[in-house]
Amino acid sequence: MQEPAEHPAANSQYTGWLSDYQHYLAEFVYGGIDGSVTTFAVVAGSAGAGLDSSVIIILGFANLIADGFSMSVGSYLSNKSDLENFEKHKRIEHWEVENLPEEEKDEVRQIFRDKGFEGELLEKVVDVITDDKERWVDVMMKEELEMMKQTKSPVAMGFVTFISFILVGLIPLLIYVLDYLTAAPINHLFSSSIFMTFVAFSCIGFLKSLVTQTGKVKSIAETLFLGAAAAVLAYYTGRILETLF
Repeated sequence: MQEPAEHPAANSQYTGWLSDYQHYLAEFVYGGIDGSVTTFAVVAGSAGAGLDSSVIIILGFANLIADGFSMSVGSYLSNKSDLENFEKHKRIEHWEVENLPEEEKDEVRQIFRDKGFEGELLEKVVDVITDDKERWVDVMMKEELEMMKQTKSPVAMGFVTFISFILVGLIPLLIYVLDYLTAAPINHLFSSSIFMTFVAFSCIGFLKSLVTQTGKVKSIAETLFLGAAAAVLAYYTGRILETLF
């Protein structure tokens, strides 16, 4: 006998949690990807140039803090601009509803006529919508301008970007920090950094699959390829520059 399909509500708790925090998870993922890729590129380039662990640590942390702060500021300003743009268009719609009510009512009528409403039902829908100005403006924002108010906080998004950039971007440097702090030297530093970064990329790729709703294997493979490409380019750039200078 064929087993009954799992009821859609079975994952409702999981999907509800994901939808509540998806914006922040997405920001964490992309901040983490940038952090790990850029920091590992610094490590790979420095290793290719044969630089000392202390130099790699200095370059890595300088890159980590500066780029992390730059990305967090960019995320904050981008999300703040989205909110300001939404509020600007909402003020325009309020003005049009107050000063051009008949034209705006015709636009509502046309929107719902295109959706298949007609006759008495269409007029009833238009009357219900235009009876409340806030509802009217909300409909115009969503249906005419295709704009939805963002619920995410620009400050929180910038903070999540900075934290994820630092936390994930720190991973390629950890083995060098440990080598610097311990008395006994650690062998195969770059190989160890590669392995740790491989694990970080895999975890970030998995989280990315949750955000984009794509296959986990594909998402992990794409993330690993991105990191590997950046590392190879940086490593051989370091090797070439080391031979030239």
